[in-house]
Amino acid sequence: MGETLRWLKKFQSALILFGTPLLLLPSVFFFHQKMVRCGFVIILMAVYWCTEVIPLPVTSLFPALLFPLFKVMEAKQVCVQYMKDTTMLFLGSLIVAVAVEHWNIHKRIALRTLLLVGVAPGLLMMGFMSITAFLSMWISNTASTSMMVPIVEAVLEELRLIEDEDLGCASPGTVELLVKDDPESQASLDQASVWTSSRTGPEQTFAATEGLATCSPHPGPPLPPPAPGPAVAVDGEGPGDRGDRKAEKMMERKKTAKALTLCICYAATIGGTGTLTGTGPNVVLAGQMYSLFPNNGDVINFASWMSFAFPNMVFMLLFSWVWLQVLFVGTDPGFIPGWQSLLWMDGKKRYVSDSTVVIFISILLFILPSKRPKFNFRNQVEEEWQVPFYPPPLLTWKVAQKKVPWGIVLLLGGGFAVAKGCEVSGLSEWFGTQMKPLGRMSPAVLSTLVTLLIAVCTEYTSNVATATLFLPILASVAQNISINPLYVMIPCTLGSSFAFMLPVATPPNAIVFSYGRLKVSDMVKAGLVMNMIALFSCGIALNTWGRIIFDLDNFPSWANTTKGNRND
Repeated sequence: MGETLRWLKKFQSALILFGTPLLLLPSVFFFHQKMVRCGFVIILMAVYWCTEVIPLPVTSLFPALLFPLFKVMEAKQVCVQYMKDTTMLFLGSLIVAVAVEHWNIHKRIALRTLLLVGVAPGLLMMGFMSITAFLSMWISNTASTSMMVPIVEAVLEELRLIEDEDLGCASPGTVELLVKDDPESQASLDQASVWTSSRTGPEQTFAATEGLATCSPHPGPPLPPPAPGPAVAVDGEGPGDRGDRKAEKMMERKKTAKALTLCICYAATIGGTGTLTGTGPNVVLAGQMYSLFPNNGDVINFASWMSFAFPNMVFMLLFSWVWLQVLFVGTDPGFIPGWQSLLWMDGKKRYVSDSTVVIFISILLFILPSKRPKFNFRNQVEEEWQVPFYPPPLLTWKVAQKKVPWGIVLLLGGGFAVAKGCEVSGLSEWFGTQMKPLGRMSPAVLSTLVTLLIAVCTEYTSNVATATLFLPILASVAQNISINPLYVMIPCTLGSSFAFMLPVATPPNAIVFSYGRLKVSDMVKAGLVMNMIALFSCGIALNTWGRIIFDLDNFPSWANTTKGNRND
């Protein structure tokens, strides 16, 4: 048995890569319906996405190859799905995020915020979570986590040194972060590093990030006397007492370290749900809405999503902070017309969208100078005359080309192509018909079950792939049982991001786990309750202000019309 398992493990990738299509291929020959051929492509992509035997973006190209070969869609119909309005929206947001990272704006925000909260463990954790969540709203979850974890490590190291050496001039509650002058922004830092100088007096300092911040003992009054409690002998204490104190401090330090590192990956995941471009599944939802319901009236836009998701994000952050404290530490809105209505609306036709704004900002980044031009031509020396008058732009194409994750564009495009193939082949409609018994459930119960199902699936698969596979199916189910499709599509989108339990579930989890302060059991124990918090918070948000923002109690005409058109 052991020998068999060893051989299976050795050839696992090859078996999945070549065995899956061979097992599924007979269905294409025995059943000649178009929806069966479409189902073959979707199942094959699902297996490859879940196992990652080939890169996710490469798997996303399968519809462009297999849909025309299997006569599901024409090649020109498939290819146009790979560059839609929503794809440009996400691409533009990625370019803006690259510019933010290139000029270290995210690090400056983080360090400035830490100046306000101090370093008491509870407040420090709240500060780290707030910063990380805010950054994740605008840059990728992976980037925000990669930037924040080294800063956490630096703070933990300094707190450890202060406790170990028992400095009389400082305590963990009075460590001060000092921002260094940085008149000309330094080059982008790949990773924050920590250094300590010779610790011979109150001048000891350490850098949380090179050239950006230092942490030094505050030259304040001496430490207050210890609070009343069980008597502990300090002068003349025995070796056993000293060892107990050291063991107790070590245990407290480990718990604090676990709380501060876990809070980063959780806050990054939660923060990404706050904006339409904060994480991949949100963008997939917007794209699927345009693809499946082209007459939806722009119901999912940047403003409407943020007005729904931002309060939910705040509640989740608060509940998560309380849970981590208990576990480790101890204890388009619709009422104001948008600017596009001035010149860029012609009846029901809208010429601009959120993607137009983002692309405009992205183009500006390649035009606006990174420094002020020098106009004092008479005082310039010969070397200055050799320098072009107009400085380099804020962002160059070389930097954008290197740092933008271009594979996500193909991943989104593959998802839109799959959704279109399901619609054209009739597979979505057939699946929705099979799910009609779900109509006996109340929408609130159904949405809760959807969130739970997707949250379980996303622990083992890519969040974008999960949203891509399930959204078209759930949209068809909602149409067949005559409920607002958003009642199940929004929980699916949010649930795709709720990967809290396993290190491999999402890149932020893996980054935090790689620092060696956590066990898998720590993440599972904390993540299980985090999933419950997410489930509860999502349900409350969807069934309160979400009902008002998206009019979830009514079956919309745009969903009914789309269904009718498809049946014609």
